[in-house]
Amino acid sequence: MDNFFKKFNLFTILIAVLTFTLGWQMGHKDVLLGWQNFKPTLTIENKEPPPNINIDFKLFWDTWDLVSKQYLEVSAIDGQKLFYGAISGMVSAIGDPYTSFYSPEQQKFAKDELNGSFEGVGIQLGFNKDKRLVVVAPLSGTPADKAGILPEDLILKIDNKDTVNMALPEAVKLIRGPKGTEVKLNIFREGEDEAREVSLRRETIIVKSVEVKFEQTQKGHKVAVVKLSRFGERTKEEWPSGVSEVLASAPQALILDLRNNPGGLLDGAVFITSEFLDSGVVVSQEVRGGGRFDFKVNRAGKLTKFKMVVLINKGSASASEIVAGALRDHQRAKLVGEKTFGKGTIQQAEDLPGGTGVHITVAKWLTPKGLWVNDTDGLEPDIEVKAVKKTDGDQKKDVQLEKALEVLN
Repeated sequence: MDNFFKKFNLFTILIAVLTFTLGWQMGHKDVLLGWQNFKPTLTIENKEPPPNINIDFKLFWDTWDLVSKQYLEVSAIDGQKLFYGAISGMVSAIGDPYTSFYSPEQQKFAKDELNGSFEGVGIQLGFNKDKRLVVVAPLSGTPADKAGILPEDLILKIDNKDTVNMALPEAVKLIRGPKGTEVKLNIFREGEDEAREVSLRRETIIVKSVEVKFEQTQKGHKVAVVKLSRFGERTKEEWPSGVSEVLASAPQALILDLRNNPGGLLDGAVFITSEFLDSGVVVSQEVRGGGRFDFKVNRAGKLTKFKMVVLINKGSASASEIVAGALRDHQRAKLVGEKTFGKGTIQQAEDLPGGTGVHITVAKWLTPKGLWVNDTDGLEPDIEVKAVKKTDGDQKKDVQLEKALEVLN
């Protein structure tokens, strides 16, 4: 089982998985195809097609030939773009919005985000049950957060480009951009009468995974509040210092704040959960064909004895849902806040030639008790507390945090 999962070098539960099958692979040798009426000449290398593929690709090439010869704007005929577009269309035809082909630029964006540093507006994207582009969570302190963007806001347009049927990599590409430039989003929020346009100025976004602060209950007990904002490449590096800060202050209890945490790497979720559990299953993975594999606590945690509460909301997705679900199933913590986003699939991410990549959904994940969280079926909190909406300049109390402190009191 360990060898099987070593192949999963990157797991993103909001977003990312890949294999590469060229739909137009035809011959048993490499061949060179020259287009007489298409300049520059396109060189195509073919590999032997998979044995289970039995499709005549003459239609594909006939279409390519007609478009390249007859389309009005000759300058728009870019062989590389057509090539990437063909692969992207093939992958998106599966119908899963989280299974996508990534061009070199899009692949770089995805890696930069996991590394925790990129230029953009700080929005984590996903899809709702209707496969419409939606905000999973705005990252704290970013232009999106400051502008009042909220989880579950629908993004109808990006710079006047309709997002219906838009692939996730394309949406990310349109929203990202150089620092100081602007992007306009047409946003619709449930409960409002009409959509509104929001202009955001892009900044360099540096995401710190772990932040620690301290609060007191009404009885004067010290509580460590550990805010985990993502499960990225640097989370494992940042986490130990946060744990050391907690232990040095000797609190009586702690709160793990997973609100607006859109997820990230699967092994990061197992790593974090292992900090709070002595043993047991963290998450189960159900793969193609119905096989099931368990990921268990894999190290000795230092925070296993503290009484704790986990904060969740609509922006808690994928890896953060794994952690919250595991801690509740093991009766280690109660969940306080709002129902989570509901993303119960796992994507495998691999690099492909030329800097490209493909993200493919390879499995479902289940809580230790077998609950599948997906679409509208997010994790329900043990104690529901609706967040108080803030208006511009308004500094309302954090009622969810207050409730968590009350529970620990």
